[in-house]
Amino acid sequence: MGFGYMNYGIIAAGVVLCFMVHTGHGIGANWGTQLTHPLPPKTVVQLLKDNGIQKVKLFDAETDVLNALKGSGIEVMVGIPNDMLATLANSVSAAEKWVAKNVSAHVSSNSVDIRYVAVGNEPFLSTYNGTYLTTTYPALANIQAALIKAGLGNRVKVTVPLNADVYQSSSQQPSTGDFRPDIQDVMVQIVTFLNNNRAPFTVNIYPFISLYNDANFPMDYAFFDGASTPIDDNGRIYTNVFDANYDTLIWAMQKHGYGNMTILVGEIGWPTDGDRNANVGYAQRFNQGFMSHMNKGTPMRPGPVDAYLFSLIDEDAKSIQPGNFERHWGIFYYDGTPKYNLSLGSNSGALVPAKNVQYLQRRWCVMSPSASLDDPQVAPSVSYACSRADCTSLGYGTSCANLDGKQNISYAFNSYYQINNQLDTACKFPHLSVVTTSDPSVGTCRFAVMIKPSSNRGNSIFLVEPFGLLIQMLVVLFTLLR
Repeated sequence: MGFGYMNYGIIAAGVVLCFMVHTGHGIGANWGTQLTHPLPPKTVVQLLKDNGIQKVKLFDAETDVLNALKGSGIEVMVGIPNDMLATLANSVSAAEKWVAKNVSAHVSSNSVDIRYVAVGNEPFLSTYNGTYLTTTYPALANIQAALIKAGLGNRVKVTVPLNADVYQSSSQQPSTGDFRPDIQDVMVQIVTFLNNNRAPFTVNIYPFISLYNDANFPMDYAFFDGASTPIDDNGRIYTNVFDANYDTLIWAMQKHGYGNMTILVGEIGWPTDGDRNANVGYAQRFNQGFMSHMNKGTPMRPGPVDAYLFSLIDEDAKSIQPGNFERHWGIFYYDGTPKYNLSLGSNSGALVPAKNVQYLQRRWCVMSPSASLDDPQVAPSVSYACSRADCTSLGYGTSCANLDGKQNISYAFNSYYQINNQLDTACKFPHLSVVTTSDPSVGTCRFAVMIKPSSNRGNSIFLVEPFGLLIQMLVVLFTLLR
């Protein structure tokens, strides 16, 4: 996901979107695959079905994922990454080949219910500095033309997943909203194209980012329980930032003649770890609040909101440049275990876990009882482990914030050990580590046992970007020195 800021919390962030034609307003889910050990696609499809989720948004068009969706009855959005925009913008032939491989083949032979193609991934995010400004619209037009040529123009539509920083407001009132001046021309061009092709405008809204970016942001305004200081916009009362954000977009489109256009909330959710405001309690409060609120609509547009929760499952290989919380957006942990009770409208309030998940042995790599915190190998060993694993649950305000020095080191060692499929050599930190069969989990801090790797994945070792590694190491070393 990306992130942007608007006045008084008109904030949003997100990655991709999905909208399904002629469907109800039941909640959808984003299914990301940036995991070192992803669940088998068929397991995830069953997880979706067991929880009554009938719409899913994908971030790419992976063959094994689409094959697993065959005949499932789940409506699908496939995505096109930003790095493909230039090729698709400059070649109609490339667009036709992409559609043939990733849409036509699955719709015709595999009975995959593909409804939309997301062209790009928040291409106008301000941090991209205009990189995709000239290629997004041509790619959009070429993919739509390719769909029409393939005979799918009425069944499968194009859209562009957009971050909410494409619009802004000059005051606290949504009625002052308009598209960002530097991209207004291309935004109107895209909105006109989408409207002419009966396609939706998709936006990702993240109230969590409001709190993350602004320490003074009013906490209650991020949720759906009612704000102590609501916003009055000419008689329209706003008690939460979601409604204000959504209606700011409506005002922006209305000012350019498209006030009645369909809007999709492609991503909305709350992370459970990696930040002081990212925890299970807040995530349950926000997501359940949204589920209760989504059928009411907003002051400018009463009625059901089409939306897709972000996200389905935690992704331990995502970039953490925006923040450590990036790997913790799932309503399920990496293994398909529910994090909290959540009523999605079609269930009783208890999420159904993934079935038949295969785990590695119940053993963990921890700091040896005989090892010393003063050992000069501690810092480089922790650095090595965290650079090749996931230490985002360590640090202030996280689920593992209360660990002592040795427990922090053990967490880092175990993360590396599990990600490397419990190889003996992955718990050979010099005179520091030992394998144990006693679960070292403490309170809310879970020391994971990894699931068995998919047959087509192999051993999964990943590196974080230098910025992310630096943040992780500062957090761990600070904890050791407390």
